[in-house]
Amino acid sequence: MTALYVDDRYRGAHGIGRYAGEVLPRLRPDWRPLGLDGNPHSPLDTFRGLPGVGRDSLVYSPGYGALLRAPRQVLTVHDLIHLQGPWPGRVKFAAYYGGPVRRTVRKTGLVLTVSETSARAIREWVRDDTVRVVNAGNGCSAAFRPDGPAESATEPYVVFVGNTRLHKNLDVVLRALTLAPDVRLRAVLPQQEVADAASRASAAGVADRVEWMHGVADDKLAALYRGASATVMPSTLEGFGLPALESVSSGVPVIFWGGCEAVAEIVGDRGWAMQSSRDAAEWAVALTDAVSARRRVDPPTGQYDWDRTAAIVSDALEQALA
Repeated sequence: MTALYVDDRYRGAHGIGRYAGEVLPRLRPDWRPLGLDGNPHSPLDTFRGLPGVGRDSLVYSPGYGALLRAPRQVLTVHDLIHLQGPWPGRVKFAAYYGGPVRRTVRKTGLVLTVSETSARAIREWVRDDTVRVVNAGNGCSAAFRPDGPAESATEPYVVFVGNTRLHKNLDVVLRALTLAPDVRLRAVLPQQEVADAASRASAAGVADRVEWMHGVADDKLAALYRGASATVMPSTLEGFGLPALESVSSGVPVIFWGGCEAVAEIVGDRGWAMQSSRDAAEWAVALTDAVSARRRVDPPTGQYDWDRTAAIVSDALEQALA
């Protein structure tokens, strides 16, 4: 019988890490951890040996880290954002995706992803009609629901959850705050990025109206959403958009750029779609409207469920194991 091994190094307080933490415990097929150390996305990692993995084994990774010595490997490619960034930064990603990742996907004939937006992009990128691209979707923690405690605040605020990478587009929110003096921002970032983000807020002259947070657990984050007038997600590129889902699941609308398909797919009419990703004045109007309206939205039902996602992943793995 074909053995299933899982590269379980992806757990952590980030998008792929949260996906791994929810999906792996729910997998139906029995699996064994690969027991690897190091960074699964390191270019050198792709060439490492896999002691104990037999020639008939299957390896599953909840991320895009390809292992060329695996007999077969199923990857979850959440998005292709690395290939859409500016030059010369994306050169290394173009080589990695065009080499080890594409080779791994074509060899196995199967790749998993998390949204229809990403599925379309992957089909175009892989250039192989024999590869099956499966959209397993994404789930949302039960902590994110409309009922529950809300963060208290003496002044209205909006929430940003993400990082300072270029496509997250945090700067348009900071610039909009200069034109929306009655709005405060509470932003959840990786700890190592807080100092840089705080410097940007100071340069924009809004440091006194921004609170930086990191390492926020789901219950606390859900309360933060529920206490907010809106969540801002100004991303120009996303493969899914988990903060948008968490926000609308908590009953809180999202201000987003309408050109970001993955976020628009989640939010629909549960928020404000901006025509421009760069126009701070347009964003400032939306921020002001949000704190005035205190609008609540109905959460999506049934579509975004970790049990459902894990079941789709399990189905795909069981077919590959057969």
